[in-house]
Amino acid sequence: MKKIDERSINTIRFLSVDAVNKANSGHPGLPMGAAPMAYTIWSKFLRLSPSNPKWENRDRFVLSAGHGSMLLYSMLHLFNYDLSMDELKNFRQLDSKTPGHPEVGHTEGVETTTGPLGQGFANAVGMAIAEKHLGSKFNTNKHNIVDHYTYCIAGDGDMMEGITYEAASIAGTLKLDKLIVLYDDNKITIDGGTDISFSEDVKKRFESQNWNVQVIKDGNDIGQIRKAILKAQKSNGKPNLIMVKTIIGFGSPNRAGTSKAHGAPLGKEEAELTRKALGWEHEEFEIPEDVRKHFEKLTKKKDKEMKAWQDMLIDYAKENPELYKEWKNWHSLEVPTSLLEDKAIFGPDSGDIATRSAGGEILNNIAKHIPNIMGGSADLNESTKTYIKSQGDFLSDALGSNLFFGIREHAMGAIVNGITLHGGLRSFGSTFLVFSDYMRTPIRLASLMNIPSLFIFTHDSIGVGEDGPTHQPVEHVSSLRNIPGISVWRPADYKESAYAYIEAMKKTDGPSVMALTRQNLPVIKEVTAGAQRGGYILSKEDKDSPDIILMGSGSEVNLLLEAKKVLKEDKIDARVVSMPNMNIFEAQDKEYKESVLPKTVKARVSVEAGVTTDWYKYLGFEGRAIGMDTFGASAPIDKVMERFGFTVENIVKTSKEII
Repeated sequence: MKKIDERSINTIRFLSVDAVNKANSGHPGLPMGAAPMAYTIWSKFLRLSPSNPKWENRDRFVLSAGHGSMLLYSMLHLFNYDLSMDELKNFRQLDSKTPGHPEVGHTEGVETTTGPLGQGFANAVGMAIAEKHLGSKFNTNKHNIVDHYTYCIAGDGDMMEGITYEAASIAGTLKLDKLIVLYDDNKITIDGGTDISFSEDVKKRFESQNWNVQVIKDGNDIGQIRKAILKAQKSNGKPNLIMVKTIIGFGSPNRAGTSKAHGAPLGKEEAELTRKALGWEHEEFEIPEDVRKHFEKLTKKKDKEMKAWQDMLIDYAKENPELYKEWKNWHSLEVPTSLLEDKAIFGPDSGDIATRSAGGEILNNIAKHIPNIMGGSADLNESTKTYIKSQGDFLSDALGSNLFFGIREHAMGAIVNGITLHGGLRSFGSTFLVFSDYMRTPIRLASLMNIPSLFIFTHDSIGVGEDGPTHQPVEHVSSLRNIPGISVWRPADYKESAYAYIEAMKKTDGPSVMALTRQNLPVIKEVTAGAQRGGYILSKEDKDSPDIILMGSGSEVNLLLEAKKVLKEDKIDARVVSMPNMNIFEAQDKEYKESVLPKTVKARVSVEAGVTTDWYKYLGFEGRAIGMDTFGASAPIDKVMERFGFTVENIVKTSKEII
């Protein structure tokens, strides 16, 4: 090992040690043990550009073991990203750019938000899928404008999480050979050695999943790490796992190789002993001048690679003007006017159709205007109706847009996020609403990351019928609505579904969720563009002020319209409010919300085939909620709906009781 390499690696280690000590909080062990592999990736291989952090053809680096965030922050600082020494010193402090776990959009150079273990690994799989798909679309015989790797550092905890199994399985099936994962194999977790909970042969496991696997016995041997990465880059037809045997907390005389190095500061005394053990004669947060110059030289070299690519892109644009135009469009999140002007997206004016079927037709229409949509289902295309007929399949030997995630909901959510994060593509995943539980973490992270992933869920209520309570979502819509920054749609018919999908395409600052029916619903002629505001007056009262307000979402809205007719026969004048998206309605100004739900009208009934908790903020003390505060039952849909009160008769009865 060259002296400058060793000094650079120790700089990374001690920046991490010092920042964790100063914060009196954090995880020093991983950065100390994994510094050699991170340095090798970043200095010898990673194509990046601090002057252009969003360079489309940069290599992606994912620290899946996000608790070791100071490793990433140290690299970003040394490579001259917008992350100052003061920010390193403010590690884990309020409003710093160095939060406890990496957050995309918060810290320049961070590719994804990691920390919940396994998520980053699956995000990396999504990024590798995006690279392969975009390359097949835009590369020519002369110009490979999409040609980069996805690198990931994962730890023992990542390897234990089920999501990693799922994501590794699909990566091997799809032969994602530009995915290179380095496994920080230190055999330590919080509770002790991994032998107490993790005895499997990881090498054999990944080989059985169609991965190339290499083993580096000395995690400090950067020469062997370099050779392994070079070999991985030449692999053909398989993703790559490099198992790097490391020592957690390397260099610490009393904590190295123990769980004590994992999640607690070394402390001043142990940090000094570590300095002596590694021959590090520098002050806290000190970056030696030769190390600083070394990284400046590396940074300039990497910026030259980016500029050479930009020059190639100019030639590409001249020789392939139509492809280049598409390239620019695909990397834009603007909704084309052609979509907004396409009346066909709103479907028929009459008839009965399930919103899952409407959603499928709408999605296929959208793909005609926005062809860079990529996604699929968790083995449920026939049920969720999300197959895009014009786009072809993404398989190991075919590079279309339709993904087959298999029965892997958790990985699907995180892979969708990875595709979205990569850029150039819009991504979605679909399954039954009840299985959103399996993918709640990636949905939550999509919202935390402010990325426009689309999650399409069908079979949205007890309307599932005979499959019974295990497959009948009750609390799920409410639970999803409560994730900050999310947009949850439960449309009442075809037209509301169209508005929902259009708004989802327009949303760039967070994910959208569709909750769609299995059962057929009538097309509602009263639906207007008011649906775009989340809640609106679907059917107005005849008098100056209504006697009662009936409100609801999704499949129950048509029941409200029928109940209004019955109440009118008894001289009760009702207003019907459709609430396809509470999140958006809540964001409206007070005047608009008051115009829809005037405070002067105390008699209110909400109807939704889900838990009632969301509705009380609109009902007040005198209103009544018809909903599901128990689990459902297995029976034909008509019987189930009647049993739990989702009938016109029950709505009328309840309304009369409170007037």
